[in-house]
Amino acid sequence: MKSFFSPFSGRLRRAAGAALAAGLAWGASGGATAASLTVLMGDDVAASSEFVQRLRADQEPGGRFELVRLAPGGADPQASTEASDAERAANSGVRTRSLRTASDAPLTMAVGPAAARAAVERPGQEPLVLAMLSRLEYETLKAASPALRRGDRRVGVLLRDPAMADQLALINAVLPQKHRVGVVATPESEPLVRELQRAAQGANPAWELRVEYAPDARSLAAALRLVVPQSDALMVLPDLIGDNQAATLSVLRAGAGAGLPVFGASEGLVRSGGLAAAVSTPSQLAQQARLLGQKVASASVGGSSNSNVPLVEAATPATVRVNATVARGLGLRLPEERELADRLAPPR
Repeated sequence: MKSFFSPFSGRLRRAAGAALAAGLAWGASGGATAASLTVLMGDDVAASSEFVQRLRADQEPGGRFELVRLAPGGADPQASTEASDAERAANSGVRTRSLRTASDAPLTMAVGPAAARAAVERPGQEPLVLAMLSRLEYETLKAASPALRRGDRRVGVLLRDPAMADQLALINAVLPQKHRVGVVATPESEPLVRELQRAAQGANPAWELRVEYAPDARSLAAALRLVVPQSDALMVLPDLIGDNQAATLSVLRAGAGAGLPVFGASEGLVRSGGLAAAVSTPSQLAQQARLLGQKVASASVGGSSNSNVPLVEAATPATVRVNATVARGLGLRLPEERELADRLAPPR
């Protein structure tokens, strides 16, 4: 399975420059105060760097910040290496310290799955936000880490992909007269499929959903042959198929051959030939993580009775990407990207 479903280069996994630090602010005891934030970094991919750059830009004056870079596979900070001039300038004044001595921080934010695993297992009772996780990464962490449900620490989880209800809302905005969606999934994608089924049944009118499973490359084509004739549109899930370039291109080719639009949750899908995607950029996710941090910190102060249940939020689909060339080829006249994003925005 892993040899077939290798990481999709168009997704958020490209290596990039240095990660920057950040700070948050929230209200405590009825008054607004500058906050202390510990940021745990387990990778240096571009998405993580952009995420913390935005956090730094939104930092509250007077807030205390600490950046902890984790060594691969471990909880200890990675030894400093020679940095570029740009990285040294960006991190000027930023102090890193041992993860074991960071327990006095009022809020800890772990960026990415490696940092999330380390943060969940560390001691301490400070509120914790796990950010930049996919739904499947979160489900894996939940199954493997009982410490995620500790009763003495509030945990918030920000998923990097929009909810399935928002994905269906985008399809409805683009194809208002169509209500048949086809999906090819892998056995590991079951949490995503269940969420999609609940969203489809809860819509008004309900969506007709056709799901087939493809455990390997050979069965993908067979599954598509079953799904395509019974669908008005295809959806690529953020799973092992959506993360694999060859598998995603197979879905796109099947859709193009049948004149069906393909939707998904990544800009890479749209660039490769998908019609549209509802996404939240790392910068937008950082803003949402900041608000989630406020909620988690407030819940910790208030002593919620459900403190052992993580507060999970899907990404708010703040941006819609449309492939205008594909839309013309399908004979579709679509609203502007900004208008579609406004339709998906939650009420204010």
